[in-house]
Amino acid sequence: MRGSLKMEKEPMKVLVTGAAGQIGYAIAPMIARGIMLGPDQPVILHLLDIALAAEALHGVKMELLDAAFPLLKEVHATTDVTEACKDVNVAIMLGGFPRKEGMERKDMMSKNVPIYKEQASALEEHAASDCKVLVVANPANTNALILKEFAPSIPEKNITCLTRLDHNRALSQIAERLKVYVADVKNVIIWGNHSSTQYPDINHATVTTPNGERPVKELDTDDHWLKNEFINTVQQRGVAIIKARKASSALSAASAACDHMRDWVLGTPKGTWVSMGVYSDGSYGIPKDIIYSFPVKCEKGKWSIVKGLKIDEFSRAKMDATAKDLIDEKEVAHSCLN
Repeated sequence: MRGSLKMEKEPMKVLVTGAAGQIGYAIAPMIARGIMLGPDQPVILHLLDIALAAEALHGVKMELLDAAFPLLKEVHATTDVTEACKDVNVAIMLGGFPRKEGMERKDMMSKNVPIYKEQASALEEHAASDCKVLVVANPANTNALILKEFAPSIPEKNITCLTRLDHNRALSQIAERLKVYVADVKNVIIWGNHSSTQYPDINHATVTTPNGERPVKELDTDDHWLKNEFINTVQQRGVAIIKARKASSALSAASAACDHMRDWVLGTPKGTWVSMGVYSDGSYGIPKDIIYSFPVKCEKGKWSIVKGLKIDEFSRAKMDATAKDLIDEKEVAHSCLN
């Protein structure tokens, strides 16, 4: 008999695809520890990977059990996509075909489009009707768009992609530059594609100082840094990490995915927005029918795009360029379906 009379929440079923990979290995314990869905939310993990990774996947399951996480009620590890998607409330899509050296973007898409088409069909048929989906595998925006097209019964607002990693990178670059704590920086924006055309926008960002909130642009008036080095560093950070680690971002990607889902489920702090890749509704003149990163606020399990922000000429050009990149990707992806 439990010593506490407090009612425990119903467990949430969380799917992680590509779970035997580096990000999967990093994120599974974060979810099991309550970092993603809250310190009082029990979870049941559904881990999926390809048959070639079945043994490694079993190893991940064994370690999760060995860690004896109090919130982790069950772990299911499988190579069967139908079984993995059964009744899941949250889907973290890490699995995909990675871009290899010398590989053209179309080649990578031709590998990923069938994967996301199959996984979308399984989610459509077997996931909970209110399942929240986060696509992390690249090309994340376009993989999410394909998933949306082949899972029509999942609400379009429930299909998102990860740009929170870029958002967090932008926050940390500002904090480092201004010699402040990263927790005191907020309201940067990542517009557009999770690619080198993304636009990290500093125009509305603020820093909490002893004298109250102050705009980043007031604290750093070096326009050249703000419009060049800062943007380039955030855009190219993934490449820099691969060069340093000889492997892609895993820990930071897993942490950002937890941040994305936690804020979506539990809400963003008052006066703070975050960046999420979401289905465009035409806000800020961005074309509809693409998954584009916008500034959003979250409340009661729903996100909404922050409206009415002033957009200068420099920002407009950058936002339009990354939108064009996504439209081009969409056309390539659709050509892979034919």
